[in-house]
Amino acid sequence: MTTDGLLRTASVDELTARQQMLRARAARSGVDAVVISTGADMRYLLGRSQGSHERLTALVVPTKGSAFLIVPELERPGWEGSSAESMGLEMSTWPDGDSPYRLLAARLGPIAELAVDDVMPVRHAHEIRTAVDCRVEPAGELIGGMRVVKTDEEITALTAVAAAIDRVHRRVHEWLRPGRTERQVGADIAAAIVAEGHQRPDFVIVGSGPNGASPHLEQTDRVIGAGDPVVVDIGGPAPSGYFSDSTRTYCVGSPGDPEFATVHDIVRTAQQKAFETARAGVSAAAVDQAARTVIEQAGYGPYFITRTGHGIGLEVHEEPYIVRGDDRLLSPCMAFSIEPGIYLPGRFGVRIEDIVLIGADGSPVRLNHSPTRWELP
Repeated sequence: MTTDGLLRTASVDELTARQQMLRARAARSGVDAVVISTGADMRYLLGRSQGSHERLTALVVPTKGSAFLIVPELERPGWEGSSAESMGLEMSTWPDGDSPYRLLAARLGPIAELAVDDVMPVRHAHEIRTAVDCRVEPAGELIGGMRVVKTDEEITALTAVAAAIDRVHRRVHEWLRPGRTERQVGADIAAAIVAEGHQRPDFVIVGSGPNGASPHLEQTDRVIGAGDPVVVDIGGPAPSGYFSDSTRTYCVGSPGDPEFATVHDIVRTAQQKAFETARAGVSAAAVDQAARTVIEQAGYGPYFITRTGHGIGLEVHEEPYIVRGDDRLLSPCMAFSIEPGIYLPGRFGVRIEDIVLIGADGSPVRLNHSPTRWELP
C-alpha cells in the first residue's frame, strides 16, 4: 500500500479480509455464493476490475470453499501480476464458444441460493440462473453494507482526492471570464483535473446563466457573459479509484440578476444547516430535510428539485443517499455529499457541494475546503 493518498491501493491482506467479511455476511443471509461482475464491487473486493465487453468475467465467493475468478481465456494475460494472482486466487478460464455459465455451475455444484451484484447485466444474471438452477437474489445489501463504511485507508484516499479537486476550484478564476464558451472553460478545467492528480475527469459541468438551472447539463457552446452566474460541478477518480465531487457557483463580475446573491446565500445557509445535522444516529432523510426546510422557508421549495446528496467512494454515486424517505441512520466513517441547490428555469441555478465524512466521534467533517463564495478572485 502506498503512502500517497491519491495512489494508495488496497493490500492483499485488506482484500482478503473484505472477501472473508462478504463470505460471513452471505452465510448469515442464507446465500450459498456471491457472484460479482466487473465494476466497482469487483475492484473493492479484488483490487482491480477489467472490462470484458459481453463476455463474463466474475469473482465468485462461495460461503464454503475458496473464492475463484472466471475469466475469458483471451483476457487471462491481462491478469498477470494482479492482486488476484498475489492472493493466490484460482482463475478458471473459458474459450470463445464455451459457456462460462456452465463452467460456473460445475464449479459451484448444487446450491439453493445465489446472489449477484446489482450492476450485473441482465443477460449474465439470466444465464447464471438458468445454468445454476437456483434462486438468484441481488447482492447489493451484502456488498453495499460493507462499502458504505469506509476504512482508514479509504478515508485517506477520499481526503487526498478531495484536496486535489479543491486545488482545481481555486484555479477556476484563471479560465472563467466573459467571452469564453462553457466548452472552452470546461476543457481547461478537465486538463487541470488531471494535472492536479486525478486519473481522468469524470464529469465537468459548466452551466452559465440559464444553463445553470439544469443540474446535470455539462457544457454547451454558450458564450459566458459579464454578470452570469456559473455552476461548476467537477470530479473524477484518482489513480486509487476513489472519486472527488465538488460544486461551486461563481459569478463573472457583478451579478446581472438582482436575486442571485440572495439565492446564493440561501443555498449556503441550507448546506450549513444540513452539515450541522449530519451526525451519527441521524437519518439520511433528516439531513435532506434540514436543507430543504431552509429553502422552503425562504420561498424557493419548488426549485430545489434534487436530493441533498449521495455517498461517494469507488463510485461517484453510491450508498448512502441523502434523500427524503431514506431512514438509514448515519454512522461513523460514512462519506457523502451535501449539495442543496435552487434552480430557477430560464434564469440561473445555484448549487454548493462538499463531501462530508462522519468522524469517529460521530460528528461531521468536511473534506472539501475551497471557498464557497460566489466572487472570483
